Amino acid sequence: MQSVNHSKNIVEVKNVSFSYGSELVLENISFDVHEGDYLGIVGPNGAGKTTLLKIMLGLLKPASGSISLFGTSLSDFKDWRKIGYVPQKATNFDSGFPVSVYDVVLMGCYNYKGLCCRINTGDCSIVERVLKQVGMWEYRDRLIGDLSGGQQQRVFIARALATEPKIIFLDEPTTGVDKKMHDEFYDLLRTLNRDAGLTLVLISHDIEKITEEAMHIACIDRTLVCHTSPEEFLKESESKNMFGEKVKIVSPHHHAH
Repeated sequence: MQSVNHSKNIVEVKNVSFSYGSELVLENISFDVHEGDYLGIVGPNGAGKTTLLKIMLGLLKPASGSISLFGTSLSDFKDWRKIGYVPQKATNFDSGFPVSVYDVVLMGCYNYKGLCCRINTGDCSIVERVLKQVGMWEYRDRLIGDLSGGQQQRVFIARALATEPKIIFLDEPTTGVDKKMHDEFYDLLRTLNRDAGLTLVLISHDIEKITEEAMHIACIDRTLVCHTSPEEFLKESESKNMFGEKVKIVSPHHHAH
């Protein structure tokens, strides 16, 4: 059973602010992500959640503040195979592009080996292992465009796992996925976190589900509204009406962490 190591920070966000032109999107955000954590990032539309995730990944540069990964400043960080990323638009690709599930995951190996490096038997073993891990090995020869949205997301998680990362960032991974696949997807994430020991950072609009699954919740609305347990987050969100009266928020029924 996975537990959080509060003495070891994988991500440190310190006083981060960001603007698009004159529009201030994030203001003075600070929090840590500990080894073994499962952090859910929530907030209203346009609150800056995806922007913050991209800053943590080095895809955007903050106007002020700093990011550290595994105790190293982002500007000096080189060991990117420790980082997995499943972006919001992962499944928005040309469905007619003739690439198999196996080859999509194999691309994850190229991410850290480089395109000029030769794939070896060890890489093939990794592809088999991660496809089995996400329950997609039997689909390895299928074209990625022939799969359902939920199946595609599992393949893209397998691609992220191919570098054998210590942490995976996911941006709204269940968008457009049906209810059955939605629940199975969260089951997979729970297994990766608690059995495989992966640290997870997940952006979600599904307040009900993320408060059931995550160990901690960071609520972003330009500033850091709160960074706390799901139980405390629910208390605060109800008392402050963070998401408006139309949002259904129920008490979580937590799995043992």
